[in-house]
Amino acid sequence: MKLSGYCNAICSITMLFGSITLLPGIAQAQNVSPAQIERSLSLRDNWINLTRNLMLEPQWAATGHSFHYKLSVEGGFMFYRDTVAAAKPEAAFDHQLISQALTAAIGQQFDALQLPFDSFRYSDNGQQIQFYYDNQSWQCQLNGTACESLTRQNQPKAFGVVRDLRTPAHNPVRKSPDAAYQAQVIAHNLVVTAADGTVKYQSQDGTAAQFYDAESIRWAPDSSALLVMKVKPGTARFVTRVLSSPQDQLEPKTLTQLYPKPGDAVDIDQPVLLQLKTAKATQIDNQLFSQPYMLDNIQWQADSSRFTFRYTERGHQLARIIAVDAKTAQPKALLTERSNTFIDQWSAFYQPLQTPEQGFIWLSEQDGWAHLYWYNKDGKLNNQITKGGWRVREVLHIDEQAQQLWFAASGMHAGQDPYFVHYYRINFDGSGLTALTSANANHQLSFSADRQYYIDLYSRVDLPNVAELRRSSDGKLLRTLAKADISRLTQAGFKAPQPFVAKGRDGKTDIWGLIVTPQNFNPRLQYPVIENIYAGPHDSFVPKSFWPFGFHAGGDKVIGMQALADLGFVVVQIDGMGTSNRSKAFHDVAWQNLADSGFPDRILWHQAAAQQFPWYNMAAGVGIYGASAGGQSTVAALLFHPEVYTTGVAYAGCYDNRMDKISWNEQWMGYPVGPHYAASSVTEHAAKLQGQLLIINGEQDSNVDPASTMQLVNALINAGKDFDLLLVPGGEHSTGRSSGPIRYIQRRQFDFFLRHLQQQPTPDWNTLGSGQAAKAGI
Repeated sequence: MKLSGYCNAICSITMLFGSITLLPGIAQAQNVSPAQIERSLSLRDNWINLTRNLMLEPQWAATGHSFHYKLSVEGGFMFYRDTVAAAKPEAAFDHQLISQALTAAIGQQFDALQLPFDSFRYSDNGQQIQFYYDNQSWQCQLNGTACESLTRQNQPKAFGVVRDLRTPAHNPVRKSPDAAYQAQVIAHNLVVTAADGTVKYQSQDGTAAQFYDAESIRWAPDSSALLVMKVKPGTARFVTRVLSSPQDQLEPKTLTQLYPKPGDAVDIDQPVLLQLKTAKATQIDNQLFSQPYMLDNIQWQADSSRFTFRYTERGHQLARIIAVDAKTAQPKALLTERSNTFIDQWSAFYQPLQTPEQGFIWLSEQDGWAHLYWYNKDGKLNNQITKGGWRVREVLHIDEQAQQLWFAASGMHAGQDPYFVHYYRINFDGSGLTALTSANANHQLSFSADRQYYIDLYSRVDLPNVAELRRSSDGKLLRTLAKADISRLTQAGFKAPQPFVAKGRDGKTDIWGLIVTPQNFNPRLQYPVIENIYAGPHDSFVPKSFWPFGFHAGGDKVIGMQALADLGFVVVQIDGMGTSNRSKAFHDVAWQNLADSGFPDRILWHQAAAQQFPWYNMAAGVGIYGASAGGQSTVAALLFHPEVYTTGVAYAGCYDNRMDKISWNEQWMGYPVGPHYAASSVTEHAAKLQGQLLIINGEQDSNVDPASTMQLVNALINAGKDFDLLLVPGGEHSTGRSSGPIRYIQRRQFDFFLRHLQQQPTPDWNTLGSGQAAKAGI
């Protein structure tokens, strides 16, 4: 094992242990008081406003060189705007007017310095702002006269693969670029009329069982043709949930949600090409895309010679780029990629080029790492653009004229955390690699519309946010926009988590994690260990940037771990094998085996920490908590590794991947549904439970079918197992984490770990005075 290069705190402790013989005691505060619980429950609220000059989410205007951002100030946060030339920040809008208008629109009080969004964009020529809040898009007039939610016009598509036919498609008249024709779907059929109203083409074969999709109509740039999808609908599986305690009536209600699951039929999109000169429609031969999970990235070439799309085959083990000739309607596979495990479409990138040479840029893990490749218009590889033992994380911009692209990557800097994101520019031919960032930190870049300037916002868990304005041509620093001051936060007791690294199951690969210790940490004592787990293979989750105050989502944020640690625990978070943002081999561990959850790596990491730190006490077993995929992993830890994990709190878990959404599960569990799904199911193995388990779920979970939780409960009951269950009426997938009742549920989690991992009695909340109980979330 090794320590990170920037973690002086751990290094100092290690040196201390080398010179002092410790006789560690057990860190147990007997009969923990309601006041102690209250301090932990209130930690986020008490600390979140203690930073100053900490910038979040800088954004550039759609044109020009102005930008705006969110900044911590006395009492909360303000949004500012500035320009490259002026260097005179001013309020981005009247915060009081917006807070009043939003309060009136939603019926919930919002303080002017506590607006419920981190970013926005100007609209209506600068007279409005638009932002996202509570799963909705909102628009507010800057004069404060009104705020309103914005309704999506498009037909919903459940998990991207099954259209919700209860909502009509957005079906306006769609004019050709030259305005000579217009297209629309009428009674399931495509109708194209000329400007004078005469019908140029009308299909006759559209029915409810195979309809033309109005939202898929795409005109060729020269108006010579159009593309439309003829759709065979997939399985209309609906999950029905009971809202037991509606606010507007006594009796319960039922709600239904279109919710395709693994193995269900998806919508089959059949491309149809209509050539206007002959009024001939041709269904494109689907031999090259006969078993689709999805057809996407459908784009016409600028010269109207062809259109291209990406085909993902069911099972996520084959992908193709297909070009269809606009004159002959013949398809051609420009690229075919196969994998023995999975092709990660969650991190995919494909962009057709519009220069006369055409061709395309493709991201692939074919050499073991996520890299970019340049192909010509016939699908022949020109060259691999990026290469090495590191990963492309994102493509930000492609300059076809200069034949350059701008991208983010991680793992290129030896000696740095391999998850730190840095930014680069490179030529299509792989030459001219230019670093745009250098600081040993995690970076987030945002570029002006013309890409002449960028803001580099960087930080680490032990380095608060720094925002710098730089020139793109040479990276020159023009000025520092903001440098966070956390002196008040530090005085209040904040200390950065401690990165720790140990070898994984192969004895070679570094596994990275964080250790959070109590504010009153005493290295002479021993502390029970709790792991905060999220092992979803779609990303990595251990925090790499500073901001510690996010709510518990895909892995609790630092403030949640600190609140738990302050009750006498060491709380850790680890990215084991099977998660993303490392090599293909690192990621492949998850393939058809989500029950693995990286536990062989996690257990070795715990053992390495216990060997190095006398205060790292695993004698009573390790506690564990997590939500969604983390809830599934929490139960898996107790079932499959009871010699290590003894106490768990599982939130909103997808406990059987056959019961969860199609998109996430088929990507990593594969298709068709087979015995490996049952092998990874904790419901199927519920009889193995040995430890203490608390299950928490919201009855209105729209992300994971709540029946998954109840099926686990049923299996535990049938196996004669004892466990605790907390169901929250009206609760969503995020209940107890980023939506209410947060304090109550967090207190229940705290109590559970105190009783079962520290063997401590906890307050009798039902007999406390109403004031104390209310403070603790009752």
